[in-house]
Amino acid sequence: MNIKLQRWIDRWVGIPLCAAVSGLDAVINRFKPPSSRADTAPRAIVVILLSEMGSLVLAHDMFARLKQRYPGAELHALLFKKNREILDLMQVMTPAHVHTVDDRSLSSLLASLWRAIRELRRANVDVAIDCELFSRISSLLSFASGASVRVGFHRHTQEGLYRGSHINRRVPYNPYHHISAQFLTLARAIDSTAVPKSKLPVMGAGKPPPHVQLDSALIQVIQSRLAQDFPGIAGKPLVLVYPGGGILPIRAWPLASYIGLCEGLVADGCAVAVIGLKDDQALAQQLVASVTLALPAGPVIDLTGYTRSISELLALFHVARLLVTNDGGPGQFAALTPIWTLMLFGPETPGLYAPLTPRCHSFYSQWPCSPCLTAYNHRSSYCDGDNQCLKVIEPAGVLAKARECLASA
Repeated sequence: MNIKLQRWIDRWVGIPLCAAVSGLDAVINRFKPPSSRADTAPRAIVVILLSEMGSLVLAHDMFARLKQRYPGAELHALLFKKNREILDLMQVMTPAHVHTVDDRSLSSLLASLWRAIRELRRANVDVAIDCELFSRISSLLSFASGASVRVGFHRHTQEGLYRGSHINRRVPYNPYHHISAQFLTLARAIDSTAVPKSKLPVMGAGKPPPHVQLDSALIQVIQSRLAQDFPGIAGKPLVLVYPGGGILPIRAWPLASYIGLCEGLVADGCAVAVIGLKDDQALAQQLVASVTLALPAGPVIDLTGYTRSISELLALFHVARLLVTNDGGPGQFAALTPIWTLMLFGPETPGLYAPLTPRCHSFYSQWPCSPCLTAYNHRSSYCDGDNQCLKVIEPAGVLAKARECLASA
């Protein structure tokens, strides 16, 4: 389903369902005998993080600390099926405990939701951690899972973004803290007795995720494919660029800026490869054609759709020396590999979403209207599409930083 339909369903179906579930929860609690739940360790915990592959990487520290704090509890996850591979590669939980939702159509969504709820109930989940930023479907799933302890972000006194009152471990969303730290706060709220639940001692900075251990044969396969398909890049440092904006095009640095950057990289003797999905192919072809016209001898290649899995993309990151990317999944995945990364932010801020790795540098212009994609507007910007916050980031500055990274790679 497209993002507009998902938002429409979440609003017009989610609001009445949240109200109904909140009423049901109030009735259940009124007649339920007092519980000693606070004094018992969880049997099974489900982390609900449906939509963002990149956020799964940023949640790695939360998964690790949950296992450390509750070693006797089974750890489960509920996420969209298309995002499963990155979680499996991170090896943070038993594969049988990963429950998926298929959002390709409304019918597949409903069928897979029903199956996932049944699986979680059979697992006797007693704690649900809803990591979504004000999504109503995720709050409903935390209730449907059967968990008696339901942790999630709460609007407090803000009008709108209603999610019901059935979240009983409410954590105020804090737009001034990195999202990885907020995920940790959700985990710590399970047995917090403070008011609010997030009134807890400060913890250390978020830890970078460990690098994924890929099969060396897979890396060799990618190297061999590149050498066979694109012999012109042989012997040159490979730089990857991701100019696509995905489902949020406003996050994309202008194509003209990418062209200027790539011309500089090719002039320096680098090989440049454009990565992305097949939907990004038209954009990639424009970039390749423009750079080739200016520098006919320069190796600039189109790798959109070239990798067939996240594993192959990570293997490509092992082969390349540098990634330049818009804010999005590829920059977060790069943190699982040794590659240096330059990440361009504007409609969202690195203060919340910068990858947790010392091998990433974020560009951010700090315009007064930025960031404009927030949890409070369902990441629907009021900008007219003229994303000046990104347009003012000069290719020369990015090229200078790219040269620094390549020199130390």
